Amino acid sequence: MILGICNLSIVPVRIVDSDKSEMINQLIYGDIIEILEEKEKWVKIKSVFDDYIGWIDKKQYFKIDDDIELNLNNPVYSINLVEFIENNNNELVTIPIGSDISNISLMNHKFDGKTISGKNNRNSIVNTALLFLNSPYFWGGKTPFGIDCSGFTQMVYKINGYKLSRDAKDQANQGETLSFIEESEAGDLAFFNNDQGDIIHVGIILQNNHIIHASGKVRIDRIDHSGIYNNDLNKHTHSLRYIKKII
Repeated sequence: MILGICNLSIVPVRIVDSDKSEMINQLIYGDIIEILEEKEKWVKIKSVFDDYIGWIDKKQYFKIDDDIELNLNNPVYSINLVEFIENNNNELVTIPIGSDISNISLMNHKFDGKTISGKNNRNSIVNTALLFLNSPYFWGGKTPFGIDCSGFTQMVYKINGYKLSRDAKDQANQGETLSFIEESEAGDLAFFNNDQGDIIHVGIILQNNHIIHASGKVRIDRIDHSGIYNNDLNKHTHSLRYIKKII
């Protein structure tokens, strides 16, 4: 198995090996990847965290020697929206919230910012979610500079020590399904479907019948038995399918 680590702030992951291809995901600093296939300019990779597969530019990762022992079981994440690492040329590189700094010594990088680790409680999940407020919606994105609905929920839970799948339809298969919205607590996930019954959206329940989710931007709206009520549009915008308890 050939492994690598993301050594840049943000790296686009594409469906096929072309700069013109759709971006379906992002790697952020410190993400560990498995190399599945190599071409002249591109590598097909699988994220070790969630098994998500795609293509990245061959120049945008750091290959890990076979005999190097990685810290995969006790990750440490940066918790400020934006931080810096110092690379081996004594240059500063910006990194976004949720960057995994557990293995930066492999690249001779240094970091002395604020961190978070271990499994954290619901309050921490809510507080982390609020840090992303007003981040623009961006298909495939996972950072405060652009994020999609499932990237948002995945990153919030990841930072707090829990593993979610990358896409909303797969996250919907995790956790315990609640029968009624009244059973939900802040930090639970709410899933929404289209007219065909497919899961197309996810958000994080807040207190007092509110939800934080990425739709246009990361925003807070009302939630009821019907779904999300958009306060700006004064109408329901997403149809509630069910609520899942992850922790």
